[in-house]
Amino acid sequence: MKTAVPRYYHLDVEVSPERVGQVSRILAAHLRYWDLENLVVPVRSGAELLLQAIDEHTTDKQASIEMWWNGQHLITAVGDDDRDLRPDQDLRACLARIAAMSDGWGCCASETGSKIIWFSQRARAGERVPLVPTVPAPSLRHVRQMPRGTPVAALAAPSPGALAAAR
Repeated sequence: MKTAVPRYYHLDVEVSPERVGQVSRILAAHLRYWDLENLVVPVRSGAELLLQAIDEHTTDKQASIEMWWNGQHLITAVGDDDRDLRPDQDLRACLARIAAMSDGWGCCASETGSKIIWFSQRARAGERVPLVPTVPAPSLRHVRQMPRGTPVAALAAPSPGALAAAR
């Protein structure tokens, strides 16, 4: 059984209609590389929604995309640098769709005054990867006896014939 390794990916992009599809394929490739094939569709959909909204509503087309995987949750965040874009007014429909398809989402301001919109996807119960490998439980049904060996002191002492031959 494999253990989960925390993963992180960051991509800065200038948003345009043709770049939305390219970025979507890049994110899908990273998720497949991380063995998260089951999260490709919702992450691609959410990222495409946010990037298309940035393309439609902002004048500054620079965006940053980040993904974090901790073994149980994948968090995808898209940040833009346009201070005039208001999520509560301009992105209401986009955020409603993201809320419907994700396990959690949110919006926060960065230090520069821009905003970051994130959403999370949880690994399902059958697909969860343990964070720590489990130790096999001991079984007392079949026990082998240790072979009887020669005592260590007898092995360490040279034989009298070996001493005479060495002189």
